[in-house]
Amino acid sequence: MMSESFESFEIRKAEETDADEIFGLARDFGLTFRPERAAFDTALPRILADEDALVIAATVDGRVRGYLMGYVHLTLFANGCVAWVEEAMIQSEYRRQGFGRALLEEFESWARSRGAGYVALATRRAPGFYKALGYEESARYYRKVLRPAHR
Repeated sequence: MMSESFESFEIRKAEETDADEIFGLARDFGLTFRPERAAFDTALPRILADEDALVIAATVDGRVRGYLMGYVHLTLFANGCVAWVEEAMIQSEYRRQGFGRALLEEFESWARSRGAGYVALATRRAPGFYKALGYEESARYYRKVLRPAHR
C-alpha cells in the first residue's frame, strides 16, 4: 500500500542506461565498501547478462528510485536452487511507499519461476520490513573481508 500515488511507478528489469542512477543508490548502500565507478561499470553489464542474476529497478517518471539485485543458484542441501538477495536499496525519500515490497515481490516471482525453494538475504538495516513480508530470522551472518594477495 503506497501512501502516495505515483502515476508512472514501475518495476522493470534494469538496463545499462540506468547505470548512473543505480550507481548513486549503490553508493548509499555501501557501509563497508565504497563503490568505485570503474568497478561498477565493469560489473553491471556482466550481471545484467547473467541468466542466474536479476537486477530490477523501481522507477518514478522514468527515474530509478530503487533497485534490487539477486541470484538463483544450485545447492546440495536444498534439493535444488535457492535465491539470494544481494542488494536492495530505495532512495531515502521514496521509502515507505511500497517500492521495496514491489521489488521483493517481483524478485520472489522470478525466483519461483526459476525453481528456487526459498529466498534469503542478510540485513542489518531493515529487519522489521522483511519480517512484515513473511521473512523469518534463520541464521547469523558471518563474513571475512579478503584483502588482495601480495604478489
